[in-house]
Amino acid sequence: MKLDRLIGILTILLQSDKSTAPELATRFGVSRRTILRDIDTLGLAGIPVVTTQGEGGGISIMEGYKIRNSVLTAEELGALVAGLKGIDSVSKQSRFEGLMAKLAPSGAAISLREPVIIDLASYYKGQLTGKIELIKRAVLETRLIEFDYYYEKGENHRCIEPYFVIFQWSSWYVFGFCQARRDWRMFKLLRLWNLSLCDEHYTPRGIPPERLDWGAHFTDDIKLVAVFEKSERYKLIESYGLDCYTETAEGLHMEIAFTNHDVLLGWLLGFGGNVRVLEPKSIADDVKAAAEKILSRYH
Repeated sequence: MKLDRLIGILTILLQSDKSTAPELATRFGVSRRTILRDIDTLGLAGIPVVTTQGEGGGISIMEGYKIRNSVLTAEELGALVAGLKGIDSVSKQSRFEGLMAKLAPSGAAISLREPVIIDLASYYKGQLTGKIELIKRAVLETRLIEFDYYYEKGENHRCIEPYFVIFQWSSWYVFGFCQARRDWRMFKLLRLWNLSLCDEHYTPRGIPPERLDWGAHFTDDIKLVAVFEKSERYKLIESYGLDCYTETAEGLHMEIAFTNHDVLLGWLLGFGGNVRVLEPKSIADDVKAAAEKILSRYH
C-alpha cells in the first residue's frame, strides 16, 4: 500500500544521511518513477525532502529538520509484533516481516518471540480468512455483498453495503447497511455462509455517530438475579471478575444484565443444578422447562 511505502521511505531517510531513487525502488519493489512521485507526496505533506543531482547526490531530509532518533524505539516496535501477528492470523498473506523491515531502526534487535500471542482465528481460520478478505475487498471497491444468514429465527438471504470488519466480544462481525431492513446491522461471520461479491457498486453513506458505538447494538434488557453454589465460584470469576457476586448464607448471589435470551439460557444450563434463578420468573420457567425436556430424553 502507498501509505506503508511512504512511512517506510520516511523511516529510511530519518535513519540515514541519504538514499537514492534506484535504491528505494529496489527496496520497495516499485519503479523509480513511483518513488519520485512518493517523494513529491512527502514534500506536499510538509516534510522537507531534498533531492540533489550528480555524483554523491541523492534524496535526504533537509539539514536542521532531521530527527536523529528513530520514529519508533525498539521497544515500541516490539509491541507491534503481537498486534501484527494477530492480524496475520486471519490473513492469507503475512504482512508482518515486510512492514517490520521497513519500520525497524538500523541495528535494532526486535525479538520475534514476543511473549504475547494473539490468535484471532483459532480453530476457525480456514472459514474466516476467505470471508474477511472478500469483505475487505468489497469495502475498498464499494461493492455489495450477499450471503445466507443463520440465526435463532431460522435463516434468510441478505444483501448489504459493507463498511467494517469488526472483532469484538470474542467473535468476528461485518457491519453494514442492510438492503432488506433499510438500516445498519451487524452480522456474525460464523453464521454467515455462501458469501459472494456482487457486481453492483454502492455510494458510501454517512454512518450516524451513535451507530459506530458497537456496544449500542446490544442492549442489556434482561436483568438476571440468581444464586449459585459456591463450587461455581471460579466460573463466575472467569466470566465476570472477582466482584460479580456477593457471598451469602444461600450461596453466591449475582445480579447481572444480559442481551440475548438464548445465550443467557445456555449459560445457566451449563451450571446444571448448581444455580437457582430468582428473577425474572420467565427465565426461571425457561430453565425448568429445558431441564424437564432434558429429563424426558432419558426416560
